[in-house]
This record gives sequence, structure tokens and C-alpha cells, in this order.
Amino acid sequence: MKIIKQPGLLFLLLVSATSSFATVFYSKNEALELAFGKSAQVEQLSLFPDEQQTAKIEELSKGKLESGLFTFYVGKDQGKVLGYAAIETSTVRTKPETLMIVLTADGELGNVTTLAFHEPPEYQPPERWFEQLYKRPLAEMDFNKGIDGISGATLSTRATVSSVRKVMAIYQVLVKDQGKN
Repeated sequence: MKIIKQPGLLFLLLVSATSSFATVFYSKNEALELAFGKSAQVEQLSLFPDEQQTAKIEELSKGKLESGLFTFYVGKDQGKVLGYAAIETSTVRTKPETLMIVLTADGELGNVTTLAFHEPPEYQPPERWFEQLYKRPLAEMDFNKGIDGISGATLSTRATVSSVRKVMAIYQVLVKDQGKN
């Protein structure tokens, strides 16, 4: 009996096993259409917080800003602002999740959509879990203030709440407080 070693085969099996959890649900364009509708015009709003603004955002969000650039996608219909969308990627356990967080024109949380999830599917919060976050003010966007966690998806729900807090804080400091809406 002759044994042929194929190191490439083992690598291929390992790579396919680890990437088999990766699921991309929507592209950026599909997500923005979902957020604002087909007929909306979407403009990109690039924001660069200064040190004082960064400190305020970090205080409100209870987290650290990873970058000095933040992008909102502003949906408009006939010049009227429909809302703001942010696409946020964070690491859940060891792999990323990408969410689209949509705020109303007044900065209230309107929707959260999972765009991509690379952890095992059982760690992904169901759509109905996101509903408890909607219309909740930033000050109440906290597990200690009525947000229910999910057993088995603790890290996913914490990453989601953290991303939502960050987006709401950035809106509050860089858009609402600056009179840019």
C-alpha cells in the first residue's frame, strides 16, 4: 500500500471548515436600499472628530474609538433627510460581524441589520432580539437598563450594543450637536 501525502488537501479542508460559518447577507448597496428605499438619494458624510469630540463620543458610547474617520450614509428624498446609516464591523469572539445601524433623521435608532456574520450561526442574535433596541435612547442602551442578553450569544449581543452606542454617540456629538442635519 502506497501512501501519498497531500499537505494541500489538509489545508483546504481546514480552510473550508473554518470559513463555512461566514455568511454575507447583503452588499453595501443592497443594505442602503433596504435602509432608505430604492428612490432615495444617498450621500456619504465623512466625519473627523477632534480630540474633544472624541473624548465626548467615548464617554457617551462607553467605548474607545478605533479610528479618526467615521462615515454616515445620509438618505434623502427631495432634499429631506430620511435618516443616517452606519456600517460597523466588530469582532465578536474571534471573527467579525458587520451591521448596518440606521438612525432616523432625529437620531433615534430605527433599525439594525446584520450584513455579514462570520461566527457560527448559533451565536448570531435573531432579528426579533434587535427590536428591543429600537427607539431606546442612548442613555438606556445598556444591559443594566433593560436590554435582555441571549444565552449562548452573549458576545454577539454585547458587540451589537457597543456598535449601536458608538453610532448614536457619534451622531449626537458630530451631527446633532453641530447642526449638520
